[in-house]
This record gives sequence, structure tokens and C-alpha cells, in this order.
Amino acid sequence: MPRVPSDDEGVASLRVSLARSGGTRRPCVRLPNDDELDGRVESGTCESLSLAAGDVVRVAIDREEHHAPVRSDGEGRLVRGAFDNRRLAREPGEGANRLAEWLDENDREPGDVIVLDVVVPGEQYGLRIPGERAVYEATRGPRSSLSDIARDLDG
Repeated sequence: MPRVPSDDEGVASLRVSLARSGGTRRPCVRLPNDDELDGRVESGTCESLSLAAGDVVRVAIDREEHHAPVRSDGEGRLVRGAFDNRRLAREPGEGANRLAEWLDENDREPGDVIVLDVVVPGEQYGLRIPGERAVYEATRGPRSSLSDIARDLDG
């Protein structure tokens, strides 16, 4: 697996905001709409996050890879949690929310900014504190036809 640093030219880094969504008291990551990316890209290039509500993507936080469901509310797309596997990501509440733990450990609250790194669009992302550097294990998932079959088997 190739190791890719967050400051690599192939990684797009965007500033994203933490917010509250719905009745939850926990902060969530507010994902900008694709037409709002101008001015948020710190490095690299990004015309689209390649994310839709309902997707489950891999998210690296502090060198650990987790699975995060992309949700939506009246304001757009967001990520409320990151979990140890795809099953837990699809059924939040069962496993530990690694995103919430990381935000607590780093004293991050709604209104604060973090960095979203686009490692493999539509598949793999990273979250980090502004000014910090991260190294990712850049991997592509299975071809869509194989992942569709696996998704069907998982239910």
C-alpha cells in the first residue's frame, strides 16, 4: 500500500466546520456542497467530494482507519460518527464513535474548523487538526461490482 502524506499534491485538503445536527449534543463534521468548495481548499485540487448521503466511506483519524456513514439534514451532508467497521457504521449506537472520541480528546466543539483530506475520492478520507500533518495508507476498495455484491450480502 502506498503511503501518502497529507501535503502530497494528490491529496486535496479542505477546511470543514464542526456543527450540531438535529437533537444531538455531539459535534458533527459539516461537509460543504460541491459548489461551496471554492475558498475551502487549502492544498491540492478538488472539484467534488464524490460523496452522497447514504455512502459509507473509510476515514483515517490519528493513523487509524474507521468507517463513516454520510448523512444529510436540512443544511446538507454531514458525518456524525466514525466506527470500527462497516456494519457498525450502518448501525450507529452499537459501537464506539471514534470521531466523537477524537473531537473530545482534541477539545473541538461546534464552530471549530478541522481539515478533511481527500485521499481517494468517494472511498478514503482523513481528518486532522489544522497545522498537523498526517500520513495515509492509500488504498482503493474493490471494484464497484464486487462491493455491490458484498453490500447485497450484508443486507
